[in-house]
Amino acid sequence: MSGDAIRVMSALPPKPLIGITCCLKPFGLYGTPNHAASDTYVRVVDRVVGGLPCLIPAMGERGDVAAWVELCDGFVFTGSRSNVHPSFYGGPPHPADTPEDPARDAVTLPLIRAALAAAVPVLAICRGMQELNVALGGTLDQRIQDLPGRLDHSTPTEQRFGPVRTGKAHRVRIREGSPLAAIVGGHELAVNSLHNQGIARLAPGLRVEATAPDGTIEAVTVEGATGFALGVQWHPEYDFETDRASRAIFEAFGAAARAHAARRQRYPVALAAE
Repeated sequence: MSGDAIRVMSALPPKPLIGITCCLKPFGLYGTPNHAASDTYVRVVDRVVGGLPCLIPAMGERGDVAAWVELCDGFVFTGSRSNVHPSFYGGPPHPADTPEDPARDAVTLPLIRAALAAAVPVLAICRGMQELNVALGGTLDQRIQDLPGRLDHSTPTEQRFGPVRTGKAHRVRIREGSPLAAIVGGHELAVNSLHNQGIARLAPGLRVEATAPDGTIEAVTVEGATGFALGVQWHPEYDFETDRASRAIFEAFGAAARAHAARRQRYPVALAAE
């Protein structure tokens, strides 16, 4: 490579490596275990965040959390059909038919704590936000729809808003002056809703950013975090191509990840060659 080419490379802004958490799921006729994350996360990291998507396998205790934190410039903690195991927050056992993923729990919970400690940007979505709360010492309600006076958050409650995944199930009220309000440019949003679990006792160090009409916590930030740290209970990755607020969340996360990558100078060879 010529010296001119190396100098051009060193002038380019670093492209952040974004870790996307996987679930361990059975696939195929024989139920072969696969590490999987929805394509929606990969596409939004590529198209909006402007990062290199990197899938983090649900390796259980073998997951090298310290290595992932050293390697990645941001983490997306994804949604999932599975629920966080109640042993991590002192909850009652799940009903027998509740999907669980202990191999994922063993990776994501310590990874959240390590990422926050290292100021690596964190965007936690649906199950990811529940993991964020549990990782920092909070608890979960297992089936919000069974609680008195609460909405059924597992499916849209207003079908006139359209398809289940991209449709808007209810509105959320965003705390005035909050980081989320600054990102989306307002204090109220219509969001989709596809979850059973939700925050019961808020973890120490988390601040409520948004709530649903029934009081369900819909978004949180980490107080005093030195890096981007946002959790949302809805799924902005489903409609980032059409919804301005959803796209803005990923743009803000992407800006934080690029800044983190730039501080780490991810092109030492090119820089040294100058």
